[in-house]
Amino acid sequence: MADVGGIRHTVGMSIEVRPATVFDDVATIVGPKKPTSNVCFCLSYRLGSKENNELKGPERANRVKELCRQDPAPGVIAYLDDEPVGWAAVHPRRDTSFATNRRIPHVDDLDVWSLWCVRVRPGYRKQGIMHALVDGAVSYARERGAPAVEAYPVDNGGEKVDLTMAYVGTKALFEKAGFVQASETSSVLNGFPRVLMRLALT
Repeated sequence: MADVGGIRHTVGMSIEVRPATVFDDVATIVGPKKPTSNVCFCLSYRLGSKENNELKGPERANRVKELCRQDPAPGVIAYLDDEPVGWAAVHPRRDTSFATNRRIPHVDDLDVWSLWCVRVRPGYRKQGIMHALVDGAVSYARERGAPAVEAYPVDNGGEKVDLTMAYVGTKALFEKAGFVQASETSSVLNGFPRVLMRLALT
C-alpha cells in the first residue's frame, strides 16, 4: 500500500519503495564502481545532453546529491529489510530529455511523468522487486499530481534482453502494471523496438 504522504509503497511485508532522497542509497544502485567514472548515475535522460556530457567524475555525484534534495525526488528506491536493492527513475517529462527526444513521440499535451529506468541489484533479482519498483514509482507520481505515467520499454516478444540494456524494462512488465501501448517509437535498443506505454492516473 502507499500512504497519502508519498513516504512509502509497501509490497508484501519486506519490500518498501520510498522516494530517492538518500544519495548513498542511490549511489549503491546506479552509481559507477569508480568515483571518477563519467557514466551512469542515471543522468543521461534526466539532464540535457550538454550538461550530461560536461559532468565528469565527482561532479556527477554532486549533481545527483542536488537532485536528491529537490522535490520531487529523482526517482524511487526499493528496500528489502532496509537494504537498498532497486531503483526506478521517474520524473515529470518536461524536466527530462524525453521532452525533446525525437525518437519518442508525444501522444498529447498532458504534463505526464516519464519512468525510464528500472534497475535491481545483482543478487536480489527474481524476487518481485522490479514489479514493486514500477508500482511504487506510479504511486509516487500519482501522489505528486501526475495525470499519467509513460514508460519506453522494449517489445522483446519474450526474447532475452541483454542485462546492460534491461533497465528500460519490457512491454510485458508494464502491461502487468496496467500500462497500455499508446504509440510506437522510432527508438531501438538491443535490437528490439521500444514502445510508448502509458498509464492514466486521473
